[in-house]
Amino acid sequence: MYEWRSVAARHEGVKGATGAAPRDEFDELEASFSSDRMGTYLAAAQGDRERAARLYAWNTAVSAAFYGSLQALEVALHNAMHVQLSNPYGEDWYDNAGAGLDRRSLERIADAKRELRRRGYGVRPSRMLAELSFGFWVSLLGSGGRLPSSRSRASYEMTLWRPALRKAFPHRGRLTRAQAHGPLDELRKLQNRIAHHEPIFANDLSKDYERILELAGWISPGTRGWIERHSRARYLLKMPRDAGTLRF
Repeated sequence: MYEWRSVAARHEGVKGATGAAPRDEFDELEASFSSDRMGTYLAAAQGDRERAARLYAWNTAVSAAFYGSLQALEVALHNAMHVQLSNPYGEDWYDNAGAGLDRRSLERIADAKRELRRRGYGVRPSRMLAELSFGFWVSLLGSGGRLPSSRSRASYEMTLWRPALRKAFPHRGRLTRAQAHGPLDELRKLQNRIAHHEPIFANDLSKDYERILELAGWISPGTRGWIERHSRARYLLKMPRDAGTLRF
């Protein structure tokens, strides 16, 4: 657990072994995390070093909150997509040529199988669901890329969306493939930024959070409600980004 207090409060009357005053909070973070990384926060705080350190703490906390919400959405999404793809193509639909998967998707599937075997796991649908990334699942809602050993392009509209994936969002009503892909791809980008410890404070995070809830609701209203009850994102979005005290 991390608690932010002002530099003055933390270091009041405290000196290092040499008798010199300790470095301030921002100096410590800059030394640990690099000046390039911290420079983004310093610029956003208009040069105020204490505000920059508090903003970094807020960004870390809100990233953790969003990661949990995105995880719930991802699991609901890949389970729903798997169920629907299994109807026309079988539980191991990722090995069925009839699904018309493109070259990049097949490469990701092969990578997932290799990783499972490396860890001593069997290649079975439940393992594959967990191993394949959020980006993989979102890509299946795209238009499709080049087919293997061919100059032709896959048609995910015809092989995936119409016979299967449109049914993965039963609570949305009429929905096109592009309408499903667009917002999910934006959330994929947000998840990638969080996973790589990049700043997200400049995003329209209130909109991002509502998008997570909306998309989860398309799949399962109960899952949407679970995210709302357990996510700290809404709480963090209401507090000042340079609050004096923050725990995570």
